[in-house]
Formats: sequence, structure tokens, C-alpha cells
Amino acid sequence: MQLEKKESSEGDCHLDTCRIPEVPRLLYPKAQLLKPTRVDVLVMTPWFAPIVWDGTFDSAILDVQFRNITVGLTVFAIKKYVVFLKLFLETAEKYFMVGHKVNYYVFTDQPADVPQIPLQEGRQVVVLKVRNYKRWQDISMHRMEMISKFSQQRFLHEVHYLVCLDVDMKFSDHVGVEILAPLFGTLHPGFYAADRQSFTYERRPLSQAYIPRDEGDFYYMGAFFGGSVPEVYRLTTACHQAMMADQANGIEAVWHDESHLNKYLLYHKPSKVLSPEYLWDTQMLQRPPLLRKLRYVAVPKNHAEIRN
Repeated sequence: MQLEKKESSEGDCHLDTCRIPEVPRLLYPKAQLLKPTRVDVLVMTPWFAPIVWDGTFDSAILDVQFRNITVGLTVFAIKKYVVFLKLFLETAEKYFMVGHKVNYYVFTDQPADVPQIPLQEGRQVVVLKVRNYKRWQDISMHRMEMISKFSQQRFLHEVHYLVCLDVDMKFSDHVGVEILAPLFGTLHPGFYAADRQSFTYERRPLSQAYIPRDEGDFYYMGAFFGGSVPEVYRLTTACHQAMMADQANGIEAVWHDESHLNKYLLYHKPSKVLSPEYLWDTQMLQRPPLLRKLRYVAVPKNHAEIRN
């Protein structure tokens, strides 16, 4: 584990993510044009972004295409949330980007409490010390600022993609390179089947996160988003600036950074959308038959106790 306090780094990991990689000879089942693998769910957005479900991708092909990349995973373990870190990292080592290089960037106010866990080759935990805030809402909103800051100062030089996750979760099945794209968001498990009028967007025009009731594609969860480092930098910078503008006007978006994330992804369409397989809460929601896998799930907790 690496304790990191400085904000600069050596080397340069910037990658032309639009370049098509050469794939060596592989044996895999041929795709059947007239026999789609999923007919029960939408697999493509109106702007031609894939929606990732089980059965829509071949991991063997994708692993070869992405064989030379390094993925950065950002997670915030501040105050009492540090208790979730051990299970989070242990399950990540079992299911997240297996066979690929990963930097776990752990933002925390308690570096001494970051657990030591066995890591696969080419993977490391990097501890980034940050301050805490009195309100959990402020901790949540300042994530955008911190990710933006470190994307510019070091992530651009160390990883090719960033995956930004909540810590009070655990991996329960494969989460691999099929999620990677210049910009991706994850469907909220409570709203994936809802109409846009039901989305809990920010509806007050004074807020920078405001979305009118006749607009909206999907409702995205703030607990799972990412993309190439330059795109994540643009997203987090824009969200942070919007939150600062709201603060100056004495308003706070209804769902904080998640509200601003949804505003950004409405007008900057993601190039890939992750289905609710990639974010589910088994305590709050009944699993429908269309969810063949649950890949990343909420850990049971007392929200009031943890947040306070």
C-alpha cells in the first residue's frame, strides 16, 4: 500500500482511447445477426451508446482489446465510512478488472485505518489524505472537486480510465473492461423502468442542476460513473463549478452531486450506459428476472448512524 500526500507524479499514462487495437487470433462463438442475445431489454440508446447487460458482450474479446490499459478506481472512505473499505477492496480484488492493472485511489481522512489486503500483480492501493466535513452532504459534493483536482495533477499521468464508486458497496460478480468508454453512467436501480416525469431531478430553475420535466433520458446513480481521465476531469470540473455557483446563490441541489451528474450527462451524452446489474440494493428492491447478474450491490447499513 502506498501512502500518497504529494499531488504530482512521474510518467505519462495518457492513451488515445479512440485508437482501434489489433486483436490476435481468438476462438469465440460467432454473433448471430438475426438472433439477438437480448430481446427483453433495450441494448442501445437513441444516440447509439450501448447499454451493458449480461449476454451483450464477450469478455474474452474485450480483455484482449484492453490488455494494455491501467484502470484507476476512486473511492472515498471518510469518517465512519472507512469501515466499509475492507470488504470493498477484498471483493474488488475478486471481481473488478481481474487480469488488468488497477490503481485503487482511496481518499480518506484516516490513512492509518486503510486495511492491508493481498493484491493481484500489477495492482496497488494509493492512499490520498483529504479533510472531512461536518455534513455528509458536503463530503459527497466535495468528491467532484477532489476527483477533478487529482485528475489534472496525477491521474492523467498514471491511468487510462477512471471508475468512480461509492465505498458502502461490495462486488458480487464480474465487473470488467466491458464498462470502459470515454464516458459512462449507470442506471439508478430505482428508476430504470420509470418515465422521465418520475425522475428525482432538480426541478428548481435557480439551481445549476435544473432539468425541466419534459427533458431527460435516464436517471443515473452518483455511486458509479467514469470514463477516460480527460472526460472524467471535464465532468467533475463542471459539476464542481455548478455546485459552487449554487452555493453562491444559496441553493443546494436536491440530490447534491448526483443531481449535477444527471444534468451533465443529459447534455453530454455518455458513450456507454451500464444497466442496473452494475448497481443494485437487495434490501430495498426485489430482483426482476431481467437481471441475470448482480455485479455491484449495496451493503446493509444504518444510514443515519453512518452519516452522523
